[in-house]
Amino acid sequence: MRQTVLTFLRGGDSALPGYRLSLAATLLWTGFFIVLPLCALAIRPWQDGMGAVVGALHDTRMFAALWTSFSSAALAALFNLPIGLLLAWALVRGDLPGRRVADALVDLPLALPTAVSGITLATLYGPQGWLGAPLAKLGIVVAYSRPGIVLALMFVGLPFVVRTVEPVLKNLPRDLEEAAVLLGARPWQIVLRVVLAPLLPALITGFGLAFARGVGEYGSVIFIAGNQPFRSEIAPLLVVVRLQEFDYPGATAIALVLLLTSLAALTLVGVVRRKFSAWGDAA
Repeated sequence: MRQTVLTFLRGGDSALPGYRLSLAATLLWTGFFIVLPLCALAIRPWQDGMGAVVGALHDTRMFAALWTSFSSAALAALFNLPIGLLLAWALVRGDLPGRRVADALVDLPLALPTAVSGITLATLYGPQGWLGAPLAKLGIVVAYSRPGIVLALMFVGLPFVVRTVEPVLKNLPRDLEEAAVLLGARPWQIVLRVVLAPLLPALITGFGLAFARGVGEYGSVIFIAGNQPFRSEIAPLLVVVRLQEFDYPGATAIALVLLLTSLAALTLVGVVRRKFSAWGDAA
């Protein structure tokens, strides 16, 4: 019996020693830290009965907060596409001084505590901030409004677009662009058909990752959003509010909607990416 267990853990006839052991550890880790919490989140809203769930889903404040989170995350991810593409292009194709510093700064939003990001953005774009005061004179209000939410989500979502596009751009042969020039292609044709076409699946992936991150973002948003119900209140903040009110069905119902929306968005992005990849291979 002991020998059988050892043989199984070592991988048996597998060419990789310890393959089954690593597989078992991976499945165990995935089950305890990912699958189990997600199952608990899916089951918890129904423990207090169908009436509690129905009551939570009829909350107009919840729908307003969800719309604020989803629309702001989508806009931020959309705005990050051209910015992330230009940054990735500069990091890969450019030979500018300080490129390594810029490359490190791209990952800064991932390492920086989100509360620090939110306080910094609120200080810069507040009514008396370095950037907020000149913009206020022009009639542009950023802090404590919907544009502030989009700005914060752009800050935390930009690395996902850059790091998704960058490896694809590195593997994109420059000979294709030179060949297009020799064949008489116009600049816009080179950009659309030679550069953007192979990058399209990566751009779609970056958009999906940035959107999913923005939907659940909390710390960097609450300091600059204003947090006004029905206007600038995000769904993650409403989850905290419901927990403070001991409304556990309402809090878990909102969290479940956020989870399902993020999963649906990532699944849809995966399907669209595969279709574009197949279309590119066929072309």
